[in-house]
Amino acid sequence: QVQLVESGGGLVQAGGSLRLSCAASGRTDTYYTMGWFRQAPGKEREYVAGISWNGGTTYYADSVKGRFTISRDNAKNTVYLQMNSLKPEDAAGYYCAADPRGSVVARGIYDYWGQGTQVTVSS
Repeated sequence: QVQLVESGGGLVQAGGSLRLSCAASGRTDTYYTMGWFRQAPGKEREYVAGISWNGGTTYYADSVKGRFTISRDNAKNTVYLQMNSLKPEDAAGYYCAADPRGSVVARGIYDYWGQGTQVTVSS
């Protein structure tokens, strides 16, 4: 079992930046694939970014490529999502997820989820 806690959400103007963090606790001794999802009211959940356990492979949704960067610090059991050039359409609840099987990053299959952090982007 692993517990995930997100932080870093908030209100930002369009064009601004935010960095989300996801701290993992519990059983963190396995090679987790980690990812970020988002969901806005009335919209489907979107797989935004993913990263392999060693950071060697990443995935980004087309909607965020070139603006968002996922990274991880395994010594701190933390994964980050740096979000730049934010747009109003990026506003959503952002959720961290973990896959203990180390599945292919692009598949977006995860077993553990955080409670989410809200990102609001004003135009």
